[in-house]
Amino acid sequence: MASHADNRARRPAAQVWRRRVDDHLMLYPPSPLARSSRPAAGILSTIGHTPLIRLARLLPGTPFEIYAKLEGHNPGGSMKDRPALRMVREAMKSGLINRRSVLVESSSGNLAVGLAQVCAALELRLTVVVDPKVTQANLKILRAYGADIDMVSTPDPDTGEYLAARRKRVTHLVQTVPGAFNLNQYTNPGNPRAHREGTVAEILDALENRLDWLVVSISTCGSLRGAREAIVDRGLDTRVLAVDAAGSVIFGQRGTRLLPGHGAGTVPEHMADGLADEHALVTDAQCVAGCRWLVQREALLAGASSGGIVATLHRLQARWPAGTRVAAILPDRGERYLDTVYDDAWCERHFGAVPRLDGLNAERRPVDAESIPTSFAELDS
Repeated sequence: MASHADNRARRPAAQVWRRRVDDHLMLYPPSPLARSSRPAAGILSTIGHTPLIRLARLLPGTPFEIYAKLEGHNPGGSMKDRPALRMVREAMKSGLINRRSVLVESSSGNLAVGLAQVCAALELRLTVVVDPKVTQANLKILRAYGADIDMVSTPDPDTGEYLAARRKRVTHLVQTVPGAFNLNQYTNPGNPRAHREGTVAEILDALENRLDWLVVSISTCGSLRGAREAIVDRGLDTRVLAVDAAGSVIFGQRGTRLLPGHGAGTVPEHMADGLADEHALVTDAQCVAGCRWLVQREALLAGASSGGIVATLHRLQARWPAGTRVAAILPDRGERYLDTVYDDAWCERHFGAVPRLDGLNAERRPVDAESIPTSFAELDS
């Protein structure tokens, strides 16, 4: 009689692979508490339920509350882990991809890393189309996960943008590589859905739906659309402030940008009128200044787009009255920006000096220890 081990050895490879995939795609435990009290099923089950913290020292003397959703606590280091997993999961459930598929995606940043992590866990092949603006850190991470790199060397001749060139390259690869499939973060509804049902829902749950402003940095506009849809779902009056890079075309501008992580060279398909109640534009220098202020005041080492959010909060702080609740989504961690945002020589080379937020960090202000909450009860009071 054949043993259980013998029968298991005879299973078709596809069946064994599918079982492993099903184990990984048990996405979220019932609650963050449940997740912390028992071992996680695998790395993908740790995506989501990131911390929401009160930023008590960010803007001293302001009468409103600021909260930050720390998306850098996702295992791949950014909020893009969420749509990466969501898009792959939905494509698998609908039969669009299988273990022989080759995923092809345009990204030079966090989505590429998040997708590489998901594909490594699910034993899927991935080709990432990047451009020369990709950081060496991200290239090393992608290769470590086993992703193939396809580099676009010149901008699109019609638009002068690398993004358009990357998307054309993706189209070519999908047409010529056997088994190739493009999830297409720019149009895939799983992108905003991941934030509608995940990121933003978690914020609103934690704050018991009492939120006046939600501040979101934008690129593909998946998080922006997801934010608006989550707010509409709950019938809330929460207003959305979109923070975009100066030089991005999303709000009608075009110009040069140094730092990745936000902005776009073409208007994303997820973008639509009415998603943002207001928008603000931030320069590369303001992003650097905001990042450095954030790590000084709150000990949070965050990426460039988070610095843009901090600079925006600083600029607009006078408009929000006492009792206003503001939450910001901080998209990623800062380790991948150590050679740029946090490097004095790089800053001096590009800006002439290390950028500072006017009126804030010319000097490091002393912190009033009595003003720092020491318990959850104080935070809620």
